[in-house]
Amino acid sequence: MGALTSRQNPLCAHLRKLAAQGRYRRETGEYLADGRKLWEEAVRWGAPIRRLITTPDVPVKLPAGVEHTVVTPQLMEYLSPMETPQGFLFTLSLPDKAPALPAGQRWLALDGLQDPGNVGTVWRAADALGADGLLLLNHCADPYGPKTVRAAMGASFRLPAWEVTLEELTALARAQGLPLYAAALGENCRDVRELDLRRCVMVVGNEGHGVSPEVLAACDGTARIPMRERCESLNAATAAAILLWEMGRGD
Repeated sequence: MGALTSRQNPLCAHLRKLAAQGRYRRETGEYLADGRKLWEEAVRWGAPIRRLITTPDVPVKLPAGVEHTVVTPQLMEYLSPMETPQGFLFTLSLPDKAPALPAGQRWLALDGLQDPGNVGTVWRAADALGADGLLLLNHCADPYGPKTVRAAMGASFRLPAWEVTLEELTALARAQGLPLYAAALGENCRDVRELDLRRCVMVVGNEGHGVSPEVLAACDGTARIPMRERCESLNAATAAAILLWEMGRGD
């Protein structure tokens, strides 16, 4: 198979736009992932892979129905969103825009997290620590942007995530009989160790501003992670991991 060399090929423009534009990802129903490890996870978990792009020196076994394109190393550097490409790019079908939310006991919601690395890291922790799914509201970083997918380390192929409105979030909590808590600081916040979090929806807020006022108003209560007085706050991903641990501690 001859290796593709030209940046002018329509496939190149398509891949570049998948890497850069969330709107284009939604329009085409496709997203981009990179790296051998992610490829192996996608194959292992039966993710809906559409196309694999590799350099000529990369041996690969293709799943049935997956298209394969070979490109030169120079073109791979142009196409890959990674600083140091591994010779593996692949595209996948986006999940259904509005899948039915299954019944669950433990949901983690992110309120306006802007950093794709944080969203991906939280996704990975939610998968590892037993959450039933990840709920994103108030314009979080795109869950299917390359940086988010890379940080999730395969969790995006195993644990579902949904972009929801506040109304949908509260409706989910009511329908499943779950208390809705927000992670926050302040005198009126209960110590997270005092709460039974085995069945709940827990909201973690924006990196700089915390949980938004409208979401706080909709919650049944607030949970505080105990810290030394000299510490003002935790990174959002760190706070989420602690809360997820508490949510699963009764298992």
